[in-house]
Amino acid sequence: MAQLFNNRWFLFIVISLTWGSSFILVKKSLIAFSPYEIGAIRVVVSGLIFSIIGFKAILRMPRKTFLWVIAAGFFGNFLPMFLFPIAQQQVSSSLAGILDALFPMFVLAFGFLFFGIKSSLSQIVGGIVGFLGATSLIYFSESDAGDSQFWYAMLVVLAGASYAVNALFIKHKIPDLSPVDLTASVFTIWAVPSMVILYFTGIFNNFEMSPERLEAMGYLGFLTVFGTTITMFLYYKLIQKTSAVFASSVSYLLPVVAVMWGVLDGEQFTFWYLVGGLLILIGIYMIRERKETQD
Repeated sequence: MAQLFNNRWFLFIVISLTWGSSFILVKKSLIAFSPYEIGAIRVVVSGLIFSIIGFKAILRMPRKTFLWVIAAGFFGNFLPMFLFPIAQQQVSSSLAGILDALFPMFVLAFGFLFFGIKSSLSQIVGGIVGFLGATSLIYFSESDAGDSQFWYAMLVVLAGASYAVNALFIKHKIPDLSPVDLTASVFTIWAVPSMVILYFTGIFNNFEMSPERLEAMGYLGFLTVFGTTITMFLYYKLIQKTSAVFASSVSYLLPVVAVMWGVLDGEQFTFWYLVGGLLILIGIYMIRERKETQD
């Protein structure tokens, strides 16, 4: 089992399936919770789960590492948790998953601009192919989010850019911190401001139990434990085991999973979903790292 969790392709598939399902879970959670409640709860609960390990890890790490952990946590474990539910008030779960596929493009661009990372020709072409796949899905999509929801859609794009910064920080600024210590420390740190946000949402004063809220709590609980806490640990492990570019390519499978859930939930499906999905899979194949040894 330990060997399986060290296999990058196993981690890739698990993360893709879990995060690809997170968009429909956010949609279902919005039925009874506000975007700020959803984002804050995800971070606070994850912080409480990891608090014991997190406090110990924080006390052990050098000041410079601590500052990079704070920055990485903001871009990967705090900001996107709020951007997605805010956007999904107007953007369908399918389209949110599609737009998130732009994440690897930001990794390639930011890696070159700010870290001097050179990508191979095949990775660049793969990124372009994946981008074209995502673009075709967006352009031909008949989802509920139309042109009038452009700015809400851009929040999803901003979340993808935020994840890219997080991935680059982890790989190039704090590569020696174990995935457990990294996950625990970032959630422990950002649970504090998230708790403040949660308090000001009024959830503790205005909480009312109802069948609708109970159902939404189930979706949010699954999203928090599996989609946030556990999967974020696996994602950090994948980044440190491979590269920010490879780890970011999980976003190419997210639209496929997100669209499947969207269709099951009654969202529309067109021929262009198939075309875009195939282009995305081709992009994954081209952007992957090539190693002589197999994991």
